Amino acid sequence: MALFYEFFAGGGMARAGLGKGWRCVFANDIDPKKASAYRDNWSGKRLRVGDVAALRAADLPGTADLAWASFPCQDLSLAGSGAGLNGERSGTFWPFWKLMMDLKRHGRAPRLMVLENVCGALSSHDGQDFAAIGDTLALTGYRFGAVVIDAVHFLPHSRPRLFIVGVFGNARIPESLTLPGPDPKWHPSRLVKAYGKLPERAAAKWIWWTLPQPSKRLKTFADLIENIPKGVQWHTPEETRRLLDMMSEVNLQKVENAKKAGRRMIGGIYKRMRLDEQGLKTQRAEVRFDDVAGCLRTPVGGSSRQSILVVNGNEVRSRLLSPREAARLMGLPEEYKLPGKYNEAYHIAGDGVAVPVVRFLAAHILEPMLAAFSQVAKKVA
Repeated sequence: MALFYEFFAGGGMARAGLGKGWRCVFANDIDPKKASAYRDNWSGKRLRVGDVAALRAADLPGTADLAWASFPCQDLSLAGSGAGLNGERSGTFWPFWKLMMDLKRHGRAPRLMVLENVCGALSSHDGQDFAAIGDTLALTGYRFGAVVIDAVHFLPHSRPRLFIVGVFGNARIPESLTLPGPDPKWHPSRLVKAYGKLPERAAAKWIWWTLPQPSKRLKTFADLIENIPKGVQWHTPEETRRLLDMMSEVNLQKVENAKKAGRRMIGGIYKRMRLDEQGLKTQRAEVRFDDVAGCLRTPVGGSSRQSILVVNGNEVRSRLLSPREAARLMGLPEEYKLPGKYNEAYHIAGDGVAVPVVRFLAAHILEPMLAAFSQVAKKVA
């Protein structure tokens, strides 16, 4: 049984993805509402609610095989403040890392490290934030690399995320897990560009991780939509008309095409600020009918919540995405207990990590690394 720490734990979605072969020995989140959801699903026995900056090595039990940290993305997101790692929220990476260094001083550095965030972390402050993270990993004794994995390989949900995977010390890394250079499938140009800006000592510790081709995804967005939604109401015809009136000609044509599809079509809608014909900012409703939902976001203001358009011939209905639908888009099981309030439930999903992506990463990098550690330990014994 592999042991792990879960930081910025939210509703425990990394824990859900790691699965039964892993045992959480410590979890932490500062948000009491997220902590309540964590307790409802995992119990609060291992959960410490509070600021990561207040934690010390003595608060964490034993030596973990893995530390997972999905640290806040708001200041690194392209839609965020641009504050980067100096921001109030994303800057919590630094007290978290101070804790990791404290563990190292006590001879308890986790053998594996996963840092998960938005892809904006690659370009934040012209790559300086990513370089700072890489340099910090290298200075602490970790060899590391990064991959970008889109949840769309596993779920009908467009959600690319950055995963930085580190290995402590000089443990042997199986050749099957690495490549001599980047693979565009997992190392897009923005990641390669960010790698090129790493300090020399960090670049010397870099690993080009590789992953297999995922199996073909079978489910579409429509497969996850509730026929009788819970937690949301259908819009009135007038509200649906207002939504359609906010669409450009291009998006209205998408709706017309959906009417002719010969089947029920589900479109995901986000409201965004765009320039109109006069160059003035105006709010637009943009829809996609490619059987994939747009990336879930946390509900900061009504426009950040995803709506859906259900088109069945000439019948067009609209409503907000339901809490359970949002949970399904993140790969959470039906038995996962969601908060009763809409925004709190949507926040758990929108702020989390896609469960099958965690499982994929665990199956093809983390668990093979643990097996390699075990082989070395047996030889030494």
